[in-house]
Amino acid sequence: MIERFPAAPPAGPVAVPRVVRRLAGDDRVTPVWRNELGGLTFRLDPAGGGPARFVKWSPAATGLDLEAEAARLEWAGTWTPVPRVLDHGTVDDDGAAGADAGPAQYLVTAALPGRSAVDPRWLAEPATAARALGAGLRALHDALPVARCPFDWGVRERLARSGPDVPPRAAAERAALAADAPDVDRLVVCHGDACAPNTLLDDAGRWSAHVDLGRLGVADRWADLAVAAWSTEWNYGPGYDHLVYEAYRIEPDAKRITYYRRLWDAT
Repeated sequence: MIERFPAAPPAGPVAVPRVVRRLAGDDRVTPVWRNELGGLTFRLDPAGGGPARFVKWSPAATGLDLEAEAARLEWAGTWTPVPRVLDHGTVDDDGAAGADAGPAQYLVTAALPGRSAVDPRWLAEPATAARALGAGLRALHDALPVARCPFDWGVRERLARSGPDVPPRAAAERAALAADAPDVDRLVVCHGDACAPNTLLDDAGRWSAHVDLGRLGVADRWADLAVAAWSTEWNYGPGYDHLVYEAYRIEPDAKRITYYRRLWDAT
């Protein structure tokens, strides 16, 4: 299941993997995110000033594919603001200094201007942030060309990708989701993880870029919309989801919202 909780930086000490230390050199290393599967993201700031970088680090056990994310970022960057890929790869033994670990992937990207929609600045102005989520999602969907996208995020692909080994109740829900899929409203290239943390805002409160596009692919626009609006509840509290739809310039579709939230929880 993809994360469904308020975004926050790692709590407590974080052991920095060897590859991150190597990539950082003399840069200051700041952990900024830990996902529920054990992946970490670090910000690297040059000691003498200059452009920052971000490093995502993901051990094999997470099941996340940073090489696939790099390919999606490189493709999407032709049409819309996303992080520029600087480096990516796999290391065979990547524990923190003095510790052993198995293989892990890493992805290095250039920092973008703007702050996450869950930065303290925007947590204090949730209505502005919610509107930026909707406006940014509309801009993304309008900019990315469906006919030229090599990536799929449709219902069948998501259900197939989530794996065969699940408890009976989960298997029954997947079967129901496959049978209940609504007709497509509008095919777009979806972000794939359109939760609030993955939209950046400029100082005026306008969307400026999107990050974390590891699941980007063609799907019904409601696959993104339902979850983007839902994420305002997790991060800002109730009462802001309608602003996402208003800024996207669409009326809520209760049937599709319910379906794509079920699909999100199941996959």
